[in-house]
Amino acid sequence: MSKRLQVLIEESEWREIQRAARSTRVTIAEWVRQALRAARASAPVGDIGKKLDVIRAATRQAYPTGDIEQMLTQIEQGYRTDGPR
Repeated sequence: MSKRLQVLIEESEWREIQRAARSTRVTIAEWVRQALRAARASAPVGDIGKKLDVIRAATRQAYPTGDIEQMLTQIEQGYRTDGPR
């Protein structure tokens, strides 16, 4: 089901939106729908505090790792071979 949304904007904003819509050859309504979809897609999802807690917990762990020079050498060797050994 579709819903109607009324937004009041200044005349100067209206003209800018109108120009933008014309330049992409869509109606103002479609341009606004696309802008709202893009804004919604870029908005963070979920609780930021919870995400930060998970990251902080992960950084407190002692994960196994090796010497960086040895790892880089092994990576370079892998690039020079045709596949896994």
